[in-house]
Amino acid sequence: MAFADEYKDVEAHGNTMLHVIHTNDKKQVAITLAQYERHLSLQRHKIIGIDLEYNNEPKVTQKPALCQLSIDKKHPVLLFQLSAAERCTVFDNFLADPRYTFVGFSIDGDKKG
Repeated sequence: MAFADEYKDVEAHGNTMLHVIHTNDKKQVAITLAQYERHLSLQRHKIIGIDLEYNNEPKVTQKPALCQLSIDKKHPVLLFQLSAAERCTVFDNFLADPRYTFVGFSIDGDKKG
């Protein structure tokens, strides 16, 4: 079953407020990515923050469970729950778009649950 939860004014690092959308709904993903694309079309550098969280399976069978995308503080952070979603062509195409640069950081600091 599809869900889309929206959280406004999520405190990050004590002084930054974020708008977060957590969803597995392809329509909500398409809406959010369209907003990203409109904003990025006006930017010289089209940079998107990305982070993946994985399921707890052994490394051989491990798969991404959640993808986090962010373009700036003024736009929602998208948490796409891959483990509970159907394949989303709009999402796949967005990730494969050569106009965008995706940046992330090391997973060394991730905590084990």
